[in-house]
Amino acid sequence: MTIDPEKKIAGLLVPLFALRGRHDLGVGDTEALSEVIEWAAGNNFRAVQILPVNETGGDHSPYNVLSAFALDPSTITTHPSWLPELTPAEYRRITEKRDLTSLRSGPVDYTEAKSLKRELLESAWSRFQKGDGRGGRAKLFARFLEDHSAWLPDYTLYRILLERNDNMEDLSRWPLDQRNAASAHDWLAGLPSKERAEIEERRLFFAYVQWIALSQWSSVADLAGSLGVALIGDVPVGVAAGGADVFAAPGEFDPARSCGAPPEKVFKSDPFTEQWGQNWGFPLYRWEVMARNNFSWWRRRLRLLRSVFHLVRVDHALGFFRIYSFPWPPHRNAEFTGLSNEEAMARTGGALPGFVDRDDSTPDNRSHNEIHGEVLLGILDAELGPHRLIAEDLGEVAPYVRPVMARMGLPGFKIPMWERLPDGSMQPGETYERISVVTYATHDHAPIRTQWEEWQAGVRRGGGEEEGCRRILGELLRFAGHPEIDPMTPFEGKIHEALLEGLLKSNSWIAIPMITDLFGTDQRFNVPGAIGSANWTARIETPVSEWNARHAALLADWSEAVARSGRA
Repeated sequence: MTIDPEKKIAGLLVPLFALRGRHDLGVGDTEALSEVIEWAAGNNFRAVQILPVNETGGDHSPYNVLSAFALDPSTITTHPSWLPELTPAEYRRITEKRDLTSLRSGPVDYTEAKSLKRELLESAWSRFQKGDGRGGRAKLFARFLEDHSAWLPDYTLYRILLERNDNMEDLSRWPLDQRNAASAHDWLAGLPSKERAEIEERRLFFAYVQWIALSQWSSVADLAGSLGVALIGDVPVGVAAGGADVFAAPGEFDPARSCGAPPEKVFKSDPFTEQWGQNWGFPLYRWEVMARNNFSWWRRRLRLLRSVFHLVRVDHALGFFRIYSFPWPPHRNAEFTGLSNEEAMARTGGALPGFVDRDDSTPDNRSHNEIHGEVLLGILDAELGPHRLIAEDLGEVAPYVRPVMARMGLPGFKIPMWERLPDGSMQPGETYERISVVTYATHDHAPIRTQWEEWQAGVRRGGGEEEGCRRILGELLRFAGHPEIDPMTPFEGKIHEALLEGLLKSNSWIAIPMITDLFGTDQRFNVPGAIGSANWTARIETPVSEWNARHAALLADWSEAVARSGRA
Protein backbone atom coordinates (compact mmCIF):
# COMPACT_ATOMS: atom_id res chain seq x y z
CA MET A 1 0.00 0.00 0.00
CA THR A 2 1.24 3.48 -0.88
CA ILE A 3 1.55 5.65 2.23
CA ASP A 4 1.69 9.40 1.57
CA PRO A 5 1.40 11.83 4.51
CA GLU A 6 0.75 14.66 2.06
CA LYS A 7 -2.67 13.13 1.43
CA LYS A 8 -4.82 13.66 4.51
CA ILE A 9 -7.11 10.77 5.46
CA ALA A 10 -9.74 9.87 8.04
CA GLY A 11 -9.48 6.74 10.13
CA LEU A 12 -11.21 4.89 12.94
CA LEU A 13 -9.93 3.39 16.20
CA VAL A 14 -11.79 0.28 17.32
CA PRO A 15 -10.73 -2.44 19.78
CA LEU A 16 -11.01 -5.82 18.06
CA PHE A 17 -12.52 -7.56 21.09
CA ALA A 18 -15.43 -5.07 21.09
CA LEU A 19 -16.66 -5.99 17.61
CA ARG A 20 -19.70 -8.14 16.90
CA GLY A 21 -19.32 -10.02 13.64
CA ARG A 22 -21.23 -12.56 11.58
CA HIS A 23 -19.93 -15.66 13.36
CA ASP A 24 -18.15 -14.30 16.43
CA LEU A 25 -18.11 -16.43 19.56
CA GLY A 26 -18.34 -13.73 22.18
CA VAL A 27 -15.27 -11.74 21.15
CA GLY A 28 -14.28 -9.83 18.01
CA ASP A 29 -12.23 -11.79 15.48
CA THR A 30 -10.62 -11.56 12.05
CA GLU A 31 -13.93 -11.95 10.26
CA ALA A 32 -15.48 -9.09 12.26
CA LEU A 33 -12.46 -6.92 11.44
CA SER A 34 -12.87 -7.77 7.76
CA GLU A 35 -16.45 -6.56 8.01
CA VAL A 36 -15.24 -3.30 9.57
CA ILE A 37 -12.67 -2.80 6.81
CA GLU A 38 -15.32 -3.26 4.10
CA TRP A 39 -17.65 -0.93 6.01
CA ALA A 40 -14.86 1.63 6.43
CA ALA A 41 -14.07 1.65 2.71
CA GLY A 42 -17.72 2.45 1.99
CA ASN A 43 -17.90 5.30 4.51
CA ASN A 44 -14.86 7.41 3.62
CA PHE A 45 -12.45 5.90 6.15
CA ARG A 46 -8.97 5.18 4.83
CA ALA A 47 -7.46 3.71 7.99
CA VAL A 48 -8.58 1.34 10.74
CA GLN A 49 -6.56 1.25 13.94
CA ILE A 50 -6.82 -1.57 16.46
CA LEU A 51 -5.25 -2.34 19.83
CA PRO A 52 -2.53 -5.01 20.22
CA VAL A 53 -3.57 -8.53 19.23
CA ASN A 54 -0.67 -10.50 20.71
CA GLU A 55 -1.43 -13.39 23.02
CA THR A 56 -2.45 -12.16 26.46
CA GLY A 57 -2.42 -13.57 29.94
CA GLY A 58 -4.99 -13.90 32.68
CA ASP A 59 -5.84 -10.20 33.00
CA HIS A 60 -6.71 -10.03 29.27
CA SER A 61 -5.17 -6.59 28.85
CA PRO A 62 -4.01 -6.29 25.22
CA TYR A 63 -0.94 -4.49 26.57
CA ASN A 64 0.11 -7.33 28.89
CA VAL A 65 1.34 -9.81 26.31
CA LEU A 66 2.62 -13.34 26.89
CA SER A 67 4.47 -13.15 23.59
CA ALA A 68 5.67 -10.30 21.39
CA PHE A 69 5.30 -12.63 18.40
CA ALA A 70 2.37 -14.98 18.96
CA LEU A 71 -1.12 -13.71 18.14
CA ASP A 72 -3.95 -14.31 20.57
CA PRO A 73 -6.01 -17.39 19.60
CA SER A 74 -9.18 -15.48 20.54
CA THR A 75 -8.68 -13.34 17.41
CA ILE A 76 -8.99 -16.42 15.16
CA THR A 77 -12.29 -16.90 13.34
CA THR A 78 -13.12 -20.52 14.12
CA HIS A 79 -16.05 -20.83 11.74
CA PRO A 80 -15.59 -23.52 9.05
CA SER A 81 -15.70 -20.86 6.34
CA TRP A 82 -12.40 -19.55 7.74
CA LEU A 83 -10.85 -22.71 9.23
CA PRO A 84 -10.29 -25.29 6.47
CA GLU A 85 -9.78 -28.32 8.72
CA LEU A 86 -13.03 -27.79 10.66
CA THR A 87 -16.17 -29.36 9.17
CA PRO A 88 -19.62 -27.76 9.58
CA ALA A 89 -20.83 -30.88 11.38
CA GLU A 90 -17.99 -30.76 13.89
CA TYR A 91 -18.53 -27.03 14.38
CA ARG A 92 -22.19 -27.63 15.19
CA ARG A 93 -21.39 -30.53 17.52
CA ILE A 94 -19.00 -28.42 19.58
CA THR A 95 -20.91 -25.13 19.62
CA GLU A 96 -24.28 -26.71 20.41
CA LYS A 97 -22.90 -27.67 23.83
CA ARG A 98 -22.44 -23.97 24.70
CA ASP A 99 -24.89 -21.17 25.38
CA LEU A 100 -23.93 -19.05 22.39
CA THR A 101 -26.76 -16.57 22.94
CA SER A 102 -25.43 -15.70 26.36
CA LEU A 103 -21.82 -15.72 25.19
CA ARG A 104 -22.56 -13.29 22.37
CA SER A 105 -24.94 -10.96 24.19
CA GLY A 106 -22.94 -9.49 27.07
CA PRO A 107 -19.39 -8.25 27.63
CA VAL A 108 -16.49 -10.48 26.65
CA ASP A 109 -16.25 -13.63 28.74
CA TYR A 110 -12.64 -14.48 27.91
CA THR A 111 -12.57 -17.73 29.84
CA GLU A 112 -15.59 -19.17 28.03
CA ALA A 113 -14.73 -17.72 24.61
CA LYS A 114 -11.13 -18.95 24.70
CA SER A 115 -12.21 -22.37 25.95
CA LEU A 116 -14.67 -22.76 23.09
CA LYS A 117 -12.16 -21.60 20.48
CA ARG A 118 -9.53 -23.94 21.91
CA GLU A 119 -11.90 -26.88 21.51
CA LEU A 120 -12.66 -25.93 17.90
CA LEU A 121 -8.97 -25.52 17.12
CA GLU A 122 -8.15 -28.85 18.76
CA SER A 123 -10.74 -30.50 16.52
CA ALA A 124 -9.31 -28.83 13.42
CA TRP A 125 -5.79 -29.87 14.41
CA SER A 126 -6.89 -33.48 14.90
CA ARG A 127 -8.30 -33.60 11.37
CA PHE A 128 -5.19 -31.90 9.99
CA GLN A 129 -3.03 -34.60 11.57
CA LYS A 130 -5.13 -37.32 9.98
CA GLY A 131 -4.56 -35.73 6.62
CA ASP A 132 -8.25 -35.34 5.72
CA GLY A 133 -8.43 -32.88 2.83
CA ARG A 134 -4.99 -31.42 3.56
CA GLY A 135 -3.79 -31.19 -0.02
CA GLY A 136 -0.82 -28.86 -0.06
CA ARG A 137 -1.49 -27.45 3.39
CA ALA A 138 1.03 -29.76 5.02
CA LYS A 139 3.75 -28.16 2.92
CA LEU A 140 2.50 -24.69 3.83
CA PHE A 141 2.62 -25.59 7.52
CA ALA A 142 6.14 -26.96 7.17
CA ARG A 143 7.20 -23.73 5.47
CA PHE A 144 5.62 -21.73 8.30
CA LEU A 145 7.63 -23.71 10.87
CA GLU A 146 10.81 -22.94 8.95
CA ASP A 147 10.05 -19.26 8.36
CA HIS A 148 9.34 -18.65 12.06
CA SER A 149 12.04 -20.85 13.54
CA ALA A 150 13.67 -17.85 15.28
CA TRP A 151 10.87 -17.61 17.87
CA LEU A 152 8.41 -20.47 17.42
CA PRO A 153 10.34 -23.35 19.12
CA ASP A 154 10.86 -21.41 22.36
CA TYR A 155 7.29 -20.16 22.27
CA THR A 156 5.74 -23.60 21.81
CA LEU A 157 7.88 -25.03 24.61
CA TYR A 158 6.80 -22.14 26.84
CA ARG A 159 3.12 -22.86 26.06
CA ILE A 160 3.58 -26.51 26.98
CA LEU A 161 5.20 -25.60 30.28
CA LEU A 162 2.56 -22.98 31.01
CA GLU A 163 -0.05 -25.73 30.72
CA ARG A 164 1.96 -28.11 32.89
CA ASN A 165 2.32 -25.39 35.53
CA ASP A 166 -1.43 -24.71 35.77
CA ASN A 167 -1.22 -21.53 33.64
CA MET A 168 0.75 -19.83 36.39
CA GLU A 169 2.37 -16.75 34.83
CA ASP A 170 5.24 -16.62 37.31
CA LEU A 171 8.41 -18.23 36.03
CA SER A 172 10.00 -18.07 39.48
CA ARG A 173 7.44 -20.61 40.73
CA TRP A 174 8.06 -23.11 37.95
CA PRO A 175 10.45 -26.05 38.50
CA LEU A 176 14.03 -24.77 38.37
CA ASP A 177 14.90 -26.67 35.19
CA GLN A 178 11.90 -25.17 33.31
CA ARG A 179 12.26 -21.46 34.06
CA ASN A 180 14.08 -20.48 30.88
CA ALA A 181 14.38 -21.87 27.38
CA ALA A 182 18.00 -23.06 27.67
CA SER A 183 17.38 -25.26 30.70
CA ALA A 184 13.91 -26.30 29.52
CA HIS A 185 15.26 -27.67 26.23
CA ASP A 186 17.76 -29.74 28.25
CA TRP A 187 14.92 -30.92 30.49
CA LEU A 188 12.92 -31.94 27.43
CA ALA A 189 15.84 -33.84 25.91
CA GLY A 190 16.22 -35.85 29.13
CA LEU A 191 12.62 -37.11 29.20
CA PRO A 192 11.68 -40.67 28.24
CA SER A 193 11.08 -40.92 24.50
CA LYS A 194 7.33 -41.54 24.81
CA GLU A 195 6.73 -38.50 27.01
CA ARG A 196 8.99 -36.38 24.83
CA ALA A 197 7.08 -37.43 21.71
CA GLU A 198 3.77 -36.47 23.34
CA ILE A 199 5.14 -33.05 24.22
CA GLU A 200 6.53 -32.54 20.72
CA GLU A 201 3.11 -33.33 19.24
CA ARG A 202 1.49 -30.84 21.60
CA ARG A 203 4.04 -28.20 20.59
CA LEU A 204 3.00 -28.71 16.99
CA PHE A 205 -0.60 -27.93 17.98
CA PHE A 206 0.45 -24.55 19.38
CA ALA A 207 2.43 -23.92 16.21
CA TYR A 208 -0.63 -24.85 14.13
CA VAL A 209 -2.72 -22.30 16.05
CA GLN A 210 -0.18 -19.58 15.23
CA TRP A 211 -0.11 -20.66 11.58
CA ILE A 212 -3.88 -20.31 11.38
CA ALA A 213 -3.77 -16.96 13.17
CA LEU A 214 -1.06 -15.45 10.98
CA SER A 215 -2.69 -16.82 7.82
CA GLN A 216 -6.00 -15.19 8.73
CA TRP A 217 -4.36 -11.90 9.67
CA SER A 218 -2.45 -11.86 6.37
CA SER A 219 -5.75 -12.29 4.55
CA VAL A 220 -7.26 -9.39 6.50
CA ALA A 221 -4.28 -7.19 5.61
CA ASP A 222 -4.61 -8.15 1.94
CA LEU A 223 -8.30 -7.25 2.00
CA ALA A 224 -7.57 -3.87 3.58
CA GLY A 225 -4.86 -3.13 1.05
CA SER A 226 -7.09 -4.03 -1.87
CA LEU A 227 -9.76 -1.61 -0.58
CA GLY A 228 -7.31 1.21 0.10
CA VAL A 229 -7.74 1.02 3.87
CA ALA A 230 -4.54 1.15 5.92
CA LEU A 231 -4.60 -1.33 8.81
CA ILE A 232 -2.82 0.17 11.84
CA GLY A 233 -1.44 -2.25 14.43
CA ASP A 234 -0.10 -1.56 17.90
CA VAL A 235 3.18 -2.51 19.63
CA PRO A 236 2.88 -2.77 23.43
CA VAL A 237 5.70 -1.02 25.27
CA GLY A 238 6.50 -4.08 27.38
CA VAL A 239 6.02 -7.82 27.72
CA ALA A 240 4.75 -9.91 30.60
CA ALA A 241 7.34 -10.72 33.25
CA GLY A 242 6.25 -14.34 33.13
CA GLY A 243 5.86 -14.56 29.36
CA ALA A 244 7.51 -16.37 26.49
CA ASP A 245 9.98 -13.60 25.65
CA VAL A 246 11.50 -13.49 29.13
CA PHE A 247 11.49 -17.30 29.14
CA ALA A 248 13.35 -17.38 25.80
CA ALA A 249 15.95 -14.68 26.53
CA PRO A 250 16.01 -13.77 30.23
CA GLY A 251 19.30 -11.91 29.85
CA GLU A 252 17.64 -9.24 27.69
CA PHE A 253 15.17 -8.22 30.40
CA ASP A 254 15.62 -6.68 33.86
CA PRO A 255 13.05 -7.94 36.40
CA ALA A 256 14.41 -5.81 39.25
CA ARG A 257 12.12 -2.89 38.42
CA SER A 258 8.63 -2.72 36.94
CA CYS A 259 7.94 -0.20 34.19
CA GLY A 260 4.99 2.18 34.22
CA ALA A 261 4.05 5.84 33.94
CA PRO A 262 4.21 8.78 36.37
CA PRO A 263 1.09 10.30 37.95
CA GLU A 264 -1.04 12.32 35.54
CA LYS A 265 -3.90 14.69 36.32
CA VAL A 266 -6.09 13.08 33.69
CA PHE A 267 -5.95 9.62 35.32
CA LYS A 268 -7.45 9.44 38.80
CA SER A 269 -8.87 5.94 38.80
CA ASP A 270 -7.61 5.03 42.27
CA PRO A 271 -5.51 6.51 45.12
CA PHE A 272 -2.38 4.57 44.17
CA THR A 273 -2.37 5.76 40.54
CA GLU A 274 -3.03 9.32 41.63
CA GLN A 275 -0.13 9.24 44.11
CA TRP A 276 2.51 7.07 42.43
CA GLY A 277 1.44 6.56 38.81
CA GLN A 278 0.69 3.43 36.78
CA ASN A 279 2.63 0.27 37.65
CA TRP A 280 2.34 -2.01 34.63
CA GLY A 281 4.46 -4.85 35.93
CA PHE A 282 6.60 -5.30 32.80
CA PRO A 283 10.34 -5.92 33.22
CA LEU A 284 12.68 -3.29 31.84
CA TYR A 285 14.72 -3.92 28.71
CA ARG A 286 18.46 -4.41 29.05
CA TRP A 287 19.24 -2.14 26.13
CA GLU A 288 22.99 -2.66 26.39
CA VAL A 289 22.49 -6.44 26.05
CA MET A 290 20.11 -6.04 23.12
CA ALA A 291 22.60 -3.75 21.41
CA ARG A 292 25.18 -6.56 21.28
CA ASN A 293 23.07 -8.54 18.82
CA ASN A 294 21.91 -5.42 16.95
CA PHE A 295 18.47 -5.50 18.62
CA SER A 296 17.55 -8.70 16.81
CA TRP A 297 14.50 -9.33 19.05
CA TRP A 298 13.03 -5.96 18.13
CA ARG A 299 13.83 -6.40 14.45
CA ARG A 300 12.17 -9.82 14.27
CA ARG A 301 9.16 -8.49 16.13
CA LEU A 302 8.69 -5.58 13.74
CA ARG A 303 9.15 -7.72 10.64
CA LEU A 304 6.33 -9.98 11.77
CA LEU A 305 4.06 -7.00 12.45
CA ARG A 306 4.98 -5.49 9.09
CA SER A 307 3.66 -8.66 7.43
CA VAL A 308 0.10 -8.04 8.71
CA PHE A 309 -0.14 -4.26 9.23
CA HIS A 310 0.38 -1.28 6.93
CA LEU A 311 1.26 1.11 9.77
CA VAL A 312 2.24 0.43 13.37
CA ARG A 313 1.62 2.55 16.45
CA VAL A 314 4.31 2.05 19.07
CA ASP A 315 2.81 2.34 22.53
CA HIS A 316 4.35 4.78 25.04
CA ALA A 317 7.14 5.95 22.76
CA LEU A 318 8.30 8.14 25.65
CA GLY A 319 9.69 4.99 27.24
CA PHE A 320 12.33 4.68 24.54
CA PHE A 321 13.89 7.92 25.78
CA ARG A 322 13.51 7.18 29.49
CA ILE A 323 11.11 4.88 31.31
CA TYR A 324 9.34 5.48 34.59
CA SER A 325 9.61 2.43 36.81
CA PHE A 326 8.84 1.03 40.23
CA PRO A 327 11.05 -0.89 42.69
CA TRP A 328 8.10 -3.12 43.57
CA PRO A 329 5.74 -5.33 41.50
CA PRO A 330 2.06 -4.39 41.00
CA HIS A 331 0.77 -6.92 43.53
CA ARG A 332 2.42 -4.82 46.25
CA ASN A 333 0.83 -1.51 45.16
CA ALA A 334 -1.73 -1.47 47.98
CA GLU A 335 0.88 -1.47 50.71
CA PHE A 336 2.46 1.72 49.31
CA THR A 337 -0.76 3.70 48.88
CA GLY A 338 -0.71 6.71 51.16
CA LEU A 339 2.90 6.27 52.31
CA SER A 340 5.32 9.19 52.30
CA ASN A 341 8.53 8.94 50.27
CA GLU A 342 10.45 8.19 53.45
CA GLU A 343 8.03 5.44 54.47
CA ALA A 344 8.15 3.91 51.00
CA MET A 345 11.96 4.00 50.96
CA ALA A 346 12.03 2.18 54.29
CA ARG A 347 10.20 -0.72 52.62
CA THR A 348 12.28 -0.80 49.43
CA GLY A 349 15.74 -0.28 50.85
CA GLY A 350 15.94 3.30 49.64
CA ALA A 351 14.49 3.07 46.12
CA LEU A 352 11.53 5.07 44.84
CA PRO A 353 9.56 5.15 41.59
CA GLY A 354 11.33 7.29 39.02
CA PHE A 355 12.82 7.52 35.55
CA VAL A 356 15.61 5.17 34.45
CA ASP A 357 18.19 4.76 33.42
CA ARG A 358 18.51 8.51 33.81
CA ASP A 359 16.14 11.24 34.87
CA ASP A 360 16.21 14.67 33.28
CA SER A 361 17.84 16.44 36.21
CA THR A 362 21.03 17.48 34.38
CA PRO A 363 21.93 18.62 30.84
CA ASP A 364 24.06 15.48 30.38
CA ASN A 365 21.15 13.27 31.38
CA ARG A 366 18.78 15.04 29.03
CA SER A 367 21.26 14.73 26.17
CA HIS A 368 21.73 11.04 26.93
CA ASN A 369 17.97 10.41 26.94
CA GLU A 370 17.46 12.33 23.71
CA ILE A 371 20.11 10.30 21.87
CA HIS A 372 18.85 7.06 23.44
CA GLY A 373 15.33 7.60 22.14
CA GLU A 374 16.41 8.73 18.70
CA VAL A 375 18.59 5.66 18.19
CA LEU A 376 15.91 3.20 19.33
CA LEU A 377 13.06 4.79 17.41
CA GLY A 378 15.38 4.92 14.40
CA ILE A 379 15.72 1.13 14.53
CA LEU A 380 11.94 0.70 14.62
CA ASP A 381 11.46 3.18 11.80
CA ALA A 382 14.10 1.52 9.64
CA GLU A 383 12.50 -1.91 10.03
CA LEU A 384 8.98 -0.72 9.20
CA GLY A 385 9.83 1.63 6.35
CA PRO A 386 9.09 5.31 5.63
CA HIS A 387 5.98 6.82 7.21
CA ARG A 388 4.79 3.52 8.68
CA LEU A 389 5.63 4.14 12.34
CA ILE A 390 3.35 6.22 14.58
CA ALA A 391 4.78 7.12 17.98
CA GLU A 392 2.33 7.45 20.88
CA ASP A 393 3.75 10.50 22.64
CA LEU A 394 1.07 11.18 25.26
CA GLY A 395 1.71 11.70 28.97
CA GLU A 396 4.60 13.50 30.64
CA VAL A 397 6.46 14.48 27.44
CA ALA A 398 10.07 15.57 27.91
CA PRO A 399 10.94 18.72 25.89
CA TYR A 400 13.31 16.87 23.55
CA VAL A 401 10.85 14.13 22.48
CA ARG A 402 8.81 15.97 19.87
CA PRO A 403 11.82 17.70 18.27
CA VAL A 404 13.39 14.24 17.82
CA MET A 405 10.19 12.92 16.25
CA ALA A 406 10.00 15.96 13.97
CA ARG A 407 13.58 15.39 12.77
CA MET A 408 12.75 11.76 12.07
CA GLY A 409 9.40 12.49 10.42
CA LEU A 410 7.50 10.38 12.95
CA PRO A 411 3.88 11.33 13.59
CA GLY A 412 2.76 11.72 17.18
CA PHE A 413 -0.67 12.36 18.65
CA LYS A 414 -2.63 15.57 18.99
CA ILE A 415 -5.40 15.64 21.57
CA PRO A 416 -6.90 19.12 21.13
CA MET A 417 -7.59 19.71 24.83
CA TRP A 418 -3.90 19.16 25.60
CA GLU A 419 -2.32 21.08 22.71
CA ARG A 420 -1.64 24.57 24.06
CA LEU A 421 0.07 27.71 22.79
CA PRO A 422 2.57 29.59 24.99
CA ASP A 423 -0.24 31.84 26.28
CA GLY A 424 -2.20 28.79 27.45
CA SER A 425 -4.88 28.92 24.77
CA MET A 426 -5.87 25.88 22.72
CA GLN A 427 -3.84 25.47 19.54
CA PRO A 428 -5.94 25.76 16.36
CA GLY A 429 -6.12 22.51 14.44
CA GLU A 430 -5.09 24.11 11.16
CA THR A 431 -1.67 24.84 12.68
CA TYR A 432 -0.96 21.22 13.65
CA GLU A 433 2.04 19.60 12.00
CA ARG A 434 1.01 17.53 9.00
CA ILE A 435 2.98 14.58 10.37
CA SER A 436 0.59 13.95 13.25
CA VAL A 437 -2.53 12.03 14.24
CA VAL A 438 -5.45 13.91 15.80
CA THR A 439 -8.10 12.42 18.09
CA TYR A 440 -10.16 13.43 21.11
CA ALA A 441 -9.64 10.22 23.05
CA THR A 442 -7.73 6.95 22.98
CA HIS A 443 -8.75 3.65 24.55
CA ASP A 444 -7.39 4.99 27.87
CA HIS A 445 -9.65 8.04 28.01
CA ALA A 446 -13.31 8.66 28.65
CA PRO A 447 -15.19 9.25 25.36
CA ILE A 448 -15.61 12.88 24.30
CA ARG A 449 -19.34 12.66 25.09
CA THR A 450 -18.58 11.74 28.70
CA GLN A 451 -16.03 14.53 29.00
CA TRP A 452 -18.34 17.09 27.40
CA GLU A 453 -21.26 16.24 29.66
CA GLU A 454 -19.00 16.34 32.73
CA TRP A 455 -17.86 19.86 31.75
CA GLN A 456 -21.49 20.89 31.27
CA ALA A 457 -22.30 19.48 34.70
CA GLY A 458 -19.42 21.51 36.13
CA VAL A 459 -20.92 24.68 34.65
CA ARG A 460 -24.31 23.86 36.18
CA ARG A 461 -22.80 23.18 39.60
CA GLY A 462 -21.16 26.59 39.56
CA GLY A 463 -18.61 27.51 42.18
CA GLY A 464 -14.90 27.26 41.54
CA GLU A 465 -15.10 24.83 38.62
CA GLU A 466 -17.63 26.74 36.51
CA GLU A 467 -15.14 29.07 34.84
CA GLY A 468 -12.73 26.31 33.82
CA CYS A 469 -15.48 24.07 32.48
CA ARG A 470 -17.08 26.92 30.52
CA ARG A 471 -13.67 27.81 29.09
CA ILE A 472 -12.89 24.32 27.77
CA LEU A 473 -16.34 24.02 26.18
CA GLY A 474 -15.86 27.32 24.38
CA GLU A 475 -12.33 26.44 23.30
CA LEU A 476 -13.45 23.16 21.74
CA LEU A 477 -16.27 24.83 19.86
CA ARG A 478 -13.79 27.37 18.47
CA PHE A 479 -11.44 24.51 17.57
CA ALA A 480 -14.33 22.89 15.70
CA GLY A 481 -15.04 26.15 13.87
CA HIS A 482 -18.47 26.67 15.49
CA PRO A 483 -18.11 29.27 18.25
CA GLU A 484 -21.73 30.31 17.66
CA ILE A 485 -23.14 27.09 19.17
CA ASP A 486 -24.36 27.38 22.75
CA PRO A 487 -21.96 25.15 24.76
CA MET A 488 -24.85 23.99 26.96
CA THR A 489 -26.59 22.45 23.95
CA PRO A 490 -27.18 18.69 24.42
CA PHE A 491 -24.23 16.72 23.05
CA GLU A 492 -26.19 14.57 20.62
CA GLY A 493 -26.74 16.40 17.36
CA LYS A 494 -25.03 19.71 16.59
CA ILE A 495 -22.28 19.45 19.23
CA HIS A 496 -21.33 15.93 18.22
CA GLU A 497 -21.28 16.76 14.50
CA ALA A 498 -19.27 19.94 15.07
CA LEU A 499 -16.60 18.17 17.12
CA LEU A 500 -16.15 15.44 14.51
CA GLU A 501 -15.87 18.09 11.81
CA GLY A 502 -13.21 19.85 13.89
CA LEU A 503 -10.98 16.77 13.77
CA LEU A 504 -11.39 16.50 10.01
CA LYS A 505 -10.58 20.19 9.41
CA SER A 506 -7.27 20.00 11.26
CA ASN A 507 -3.98 19.85 9.36
CA SER A 508 -3.03 16.45 10.80
CA TRP A 509 -2.30 13.66 8.35
CA ILE A 510 -4.77 11.24 10.01
CA ALA A 511 -7.94 12.26 11.86
CA ILE A 512 -8.95 9.16 13.78
CA PRO A 513 -11.87 9.25 16.19
CA MET A 514 -12.43 6.33 18.52
CA ILE A 515 -15.48 4.26 17.57
CA THR A 516 -17.35 5.53 20.63
CA ASP A 517 -16.61 9.14 19.65
CA LEU A 518 -17.78 8.51 16.11
CA PHE A 519 -21.10 7.07 17.32
CA GLY A 520 -21.37 9.50 20.24
CA THR A 521 -21.67 6.89 22.99
CA ASP A 522 -20.31 6.92 26.55
CA GLN A 523 -18.89 3.40 26.50
CA ARG A 524 -15.40 3.00 27.95
CA PHE A 525 -12.92 0.21 27.26
CA ASN A 526 -10.22 0.81 29.87
CA VAL A 527 -9.56 2.83 33.01
CA PRO A 528 -5.75 3.05 33.47
CA GLY A 529 -4.58 1.69 36.79
CA ALA A 530 -7.87 -0.05 37.48
CA ILE A 531 -8.03 -3.82 37.89
CA GLY A 532 -11.25 -5.72 37.39
CA SER A 533 -13.54 -7.55 35.01
CA ALA A 534 -14.96 -4.33 33.51
CA ASN A 535 -11.70 -3.41 31.78
CA TRP A 536 -11.15 -4.68 28.23
CA THR A 537 -14.53 -6.44 28.07
CA ALA A 538 -17.03 -3.86 26.73
CA ARG A 539 -18.57 -4.68 23.36
CA ILE A 540 -20.19 -2.35 20.85
CA GLU A 541 -23.94 -2.72 21.10
CA THR A 542 -24.75 -3.40 17.45
CA PRO A 543 -23.11 -5.82 15.00
CA VAL A 544 -20.99 -4.31 12.25
CA SER A 545 -23.62 -5.38 9.70
CA GLU A 546 -26.13 -3.00 11.33
CA TRP A 547 -23.94 0.10 11.64
CA ASN A 548 -25.11 1.70 8.40
CA ALA A 549 -28.79 1.34 9.26
CA ARG A 550 -28.35 2.35 12.90
CA HIS A 551 -26.28 5.46 12.16
CA ALA A 552 -27.46 6.40 8.65
CA ALA A 553 -27.88 10.16 9.23
CA LEU A 554 -24.63 10.47 11.18
CA LEU A 555 -22.64 8.60 8.55
CA ALA A 556 -24.10 10.69 5.73
CA ASP A 557 -22.99 13.86 7.54
CA TRP A 558 -19.60 12.26 8.22
CA SER A 559 -18.99 11.41 4.58
CA GLU A 560 -19.90 14.95 3.52
CA ALA A 561 -17.57 16.42 6.17
CA VAL A 562 -14.76 14.12 5.04
CA ALA A 563 -15.22 15.27 1.46
CA ARG A 564 -15.24 18.95 2.47
CA SER A 565 -12.03 18.45 4.46
CA GLY A 566 -10.18 16.93 1.51
CA ARG A 567 -9.77 13.56 3.23
CA ALA A 568 -11.99 11.55 0.88
